[in-house]
Amino acid sequence: MPTIHYILKDGSTRSIDAKAGASVMETAIHHNVRGIEAECGGCCSCATCHVYVEDTFMSLLPPPDDMENELLDGVASDRLPGSRLSCQIVVTPELDGLTVRIPESQV
Repeated sequence: MPTIHYILKDGSTRSIDAKAGASVMETAIHHNVRGIEAECGGCCSCATCHVYVEDTFMSLLPPPDDMENELLDGVASDRLPGSRLSCQIVVTPELDGLTVRIPESQV
């Protein structure tokens, strides 16, 4: 199982073994990771699952589609080069060790 590392708002890290095929958001919700709100349940319509992906993993992800890009323009915290919606990141074996930082605010 790939491991996802979530850096929480307080700077602590939660490392979770994720099921391949699940999203980074689903994995966070199922393991009570604080800071990922996911108000829309993963439908890519609210941007409350915004995360900052560590630079070393950005090249392993497909680029955001138009809908994700539009939602990222309206996130509550600053949009940075590593900004992604965690509902749009599907866990694969290649993402083992993926590190995402949760922003200060989702709403």
